[in-house]
Amino acid sequence: MPEIKVNDIQVYYEVHGEGFPLLMIMGLGANVDWWDPRMVQELSNKFKLVMFDNRGAGRTDVSDRRYTVKLFADDTAGLMDALGISRAHIIGVSMGGMIAQELVLNYQEKVEKLVLYSTNCGGTKSVLPSPEVLEMLTADRSALSPEEIARMSIPLIFTEDFIKKNPDFIELSIQQGLKAPISNEAFTRQLNAIMEFDTYERLSQIKVPTLVLQGKRDVLVPPENGSILAKAIPNAKLVYFENSAHGLTEEMEKVLRTLLDFLAES
Repeated sequence: MPEIKVNDIQVYYEVHGEGFPLLMIMGLGANVDWWDPRMVQELSNKFKLVMFDNRGAGRTDVSDRRYTVKLFADDTAGLMDALGISRAHIIGVSMGGMIAQELVLNYQEKVEKLVLYSTNCGGTKSVLPSPEVLEMLTADRSALSPEEIARMSIPLIFTEDFIKKNPDFIELSIQQGLKAPISNEAFTRQLNAIMEFDTYERLSQIKVPTLVLQGKRDVLVPPENGSILAKAIPNAKLVYFENSAHGLTEEMEKVLRTLLDFLAES
């Protein structure tokens, strides 16, 4: 398994395909195993796809430092440096989209194009999920097994219709999530980093081409957050997916067409 020293930790990463670099940043508690296989396959046909586990998640070290989204962005920039990547397209999903915002705000020279996917700007300008969803997200997980946690998270990522109609895909997603589950301590520290995150007042500083993708049926990051980001980032393009939840899995073919068209634009 490829690992590389970045700042004070060893970071697990994977590279798929060849071409211009495309870095994919995962969300809260998740790791490279969580990416939709269709996305990995399609994007690695066109780009040098770099995926990695964030600090504390999957196979990357936990460390004793206080977690912030800015620290995760520093890790991402450090990984690019360690791999000899001076500039790349960046895709960030959920917490990964928050990391991508801090990356472009602090290391704009490293970002060619930016894709923010099922994410928000944090702070008072972002729209929170319902109290029920927040309770599920912040519940004490110490008495639960990794499998119970994985199964509990499924309704937060996929629509009810998709779960009912695609039991094999859901089961595969659960098994992928169980390969290298995050510890409860590291999950809490990542969650605390999200709670402190806020980029709204700085979003006007983003000067790279930006695409915002958002599912209309996302219960974890309510859909209003997509338009908040797109209005605050100069010339950002916003695309909603009417039948998709947090993972945009329900309309992945359309998502990939939208992504590839955006990345191909000169």
